[in-house]
Amino acid sequence: MGCAGSMPAKGDGNVKNIRKPKPWKHPQQITKSQLVQMREEFWDTAPHYGGRKEIWDALRAAAEADLTLAQAIVDSAGVIVQNADLTICYDERGAKYELPKYVLSEPTNLIQDS
Repeated sequence: MGCAGSMPAKGDGNVKNIRKPKPWKHPQQITKSQLVQMREEFWDTAPHYGGRKEIWDALRAAAEADLTLAQAIVDSAGVIVQNADLTICYDERGAKYELPKYVLSEPTNLIQDS
């Protein structure tokens, strides 16, 4: 159990709890299938712009998970979260990973597929 005054270890103390991105609006209305296609294109091409594939895979898994699981994923992968909404992260080697909001949440102006 530990001492009453002990605190859980958090590595270097720079651990940020992740949160959902703020609501956002896409420049034009898009359907769910268009959003899914945009996400697939991003994840397919993202590793080609730098960084390590295993970090991109961890970020994708975190982006598609609920917040508790996403936090566990980024923590176990050694991802350094710059912005709590996961839009900017770094790996332990200092490589930067930028995630667009459309891979993290749905826009407020999403329309139903016809």
